[in-house]
Amino acid sequence: MTRLPETGSVDIESPEETAALLEDVAEHVAMPLLIALDVDGTVLLEDESPSPGIVAAVRDAQDAGHEVTLATGRSWEGTRGVLAALDLTPEYVVCSNGAVVMRRTDGGVAAYERFHTETFDPSEVLRLIRDNVAQAHYMVELADGRRLYTEPMDNWNLAQATRVSFTELSAQPVSRVVVVSPGQTEQDFIELVQRIGLNQVSYAIGWTAWLDIAPKGVDKASGLELVRGWMGLDPSRVLVIGDGRNDLGMFRWAREHGGRAVAMAQAPQEVRDAAGETTTSVMDGGAAAVIRALRRV
Repeated sequence: MTRLPETGSVDIESPEETAALLEDVAEHVAMPLLIALDVDGTVLLEDESPSPGIVAAVRDAQDAGHEVTLATGRSWEGTRGVLAALDLTPEYVVCSNGAVVMRRTDGGVAAYERFHTETFDPSEVLRLIRDNVAQAHYMVELADGRRLYTEPMDNWNLAQATRVSFTELSAQPVSRVVVVSPGQTEQDFIELVQRIGLNQVSYAIGWTAWLDIAPKGVDKASGLELVRGWMGLDPSRVLVIGDGRNDLGMFRWAREHGGRAVAMAQAPQEVRDAAGETTTSVMDGGAAAVIRALRRV
């Protein structure tokens, strides 16, 4: 038998131990990423068309074995068309700022079921806002996905939505409350929240005078953590990209677990500060650039 040369302090492992070590290394190398993308301002332009290069970038990431999904403030009705535009069929989709998680079913590539839903009693929140905002448009999303609204808005998708009185909005538990006040500014809403306090719910303020309210502790991060756990993915193997204040929670979640958070260039300063990285704008294909730069490591 051939003798090995002197190896000093180097340990020689048995063939079985070496095989196990190589298997562990190979498993780590092949471990996919969970890539969660915001929709508006990240993968879609203002006119609802895809950001430059995003469709091809998503396809390449999926071909490399990564799990690409959406984490959006949109309801499912406003999200399903985005999946089609991106040719994307993830196992799970986080909608309604984390209050709803959809799961793909066996009914076809575009068939999804409402797999997880969070709800709360909106009556107190609605009363507080009505008492402090003179002119506002309201919408609530029910547990089954139906939506009720008081006044239409030009940029609202009202498919499967029903116009009701203000009182009817709080007749049953809801997954979210959306408040839009055309006569106010983003800063007005920031000051409103500070003044009235919203301690029993989670909320996000949009670029315009738009307030999105969810059950306490629920945001995109909570929805994505459920998805990550169901898929058995390592917490550090996460990449999230977004541009709004409703992305702050998922940015913190990703970074706290060793993952990556990337803000779009046009995001507010506080959003860019919360992310570990900033890419170019949605008009310049910033999200696609980040995804294309990935290597499966």
